[in-house]
Order: sequence, then C-alpha cells, then structure tokens
Amino acid sequence: MEYSEKVMEHFATPHNVGKIEDADGIGEVGNAKCGDIMKMYIKVENDIITDVKFNTYGCASAIATSSMATDMIKGQPISEALKLTNKAVVEALDGLPAVKIHCSVLAEEAIKAAIKDYYEKHGIEYDKSLFVEDCCNYEHHHAE
Repeated sequence: MEYSEKVMEHFATPHNVGKIEDADGIGEVGNAKCGDIMKMYIKVENDIITDVKFNTYGCASAIATSSMATDMIKGQPISEALKLTNKAVVEALDGLPAVKIHCSVLAEEAIKAAIKDYYEKHGIEYDKSLFVEDCCNYEHHHAE
C-alpha cells in the first residue's frame, strides 16, 4: 500500500497530539470495523477554535488525517471547522489508499462531535442538521 510522503510525515510525527485538560468541547468517535477510536479536544474563544488536541488509537491513515485536520481547524471559526470534510483533509495529505478512506472520516466526525459537545455544554443553540451524517446515523459512531 502506497502512502504519500505527507501521510508518512504526519503519521511519524503527528501534530496536536495530547489532551486539553479544561477543554471546551470533547468529541469521541469510533469505527467498530477497524477498531479505530479518536478523541478530539477543542478550546474555543469568541467562536474561534484557539487550540485543538487529539488522541487516536488507530492506523496510520487515522492518525495522519487527525493530525492534518487539527492543523486545518486551529485558529479557524467554528463555522469553518464544521465545513471541513474528510475529502479536503485527504487532498491536503496528497491522497490516501482507497481502502483507507473510511479512516479519514473519523477526523471529520470527531471535530463535529467536539463542537456539538461545546454547544451543549455552553447552552448554545445550533443547527441540528449540521450534525447529521449523510451515510450513517451520527450517534451510531459514538464510542460507548
């Protein structure tokens, strides 16, 4: 299986790994099929994601996409972070092997889950339709 240089780079030295103790939002998602679990922490100030960290138990693709996705949303308004698609993350990594594309969806889901958690913790009204996944029911990805 061929991984791009960028994927290998983010896998070998992933950015934004860790935990934010006083996170404003935490999202945890899992993919039962491949056993990947991802936990994403965000800090939010004035609607801007000022910091983001993640922990991923998973394959190289899951780790690389989490690393790249966190780079892409750091410093961004929440509205922009919600628009981040796994397709954009995969493109930023110069592609992934087709069989690994499903791993890249985790990062997008974890970001959404963390933002949803932030909204709920802070009693912020939000558009529920933003959090419904196209292919599958969002809740069903929630790691118990």
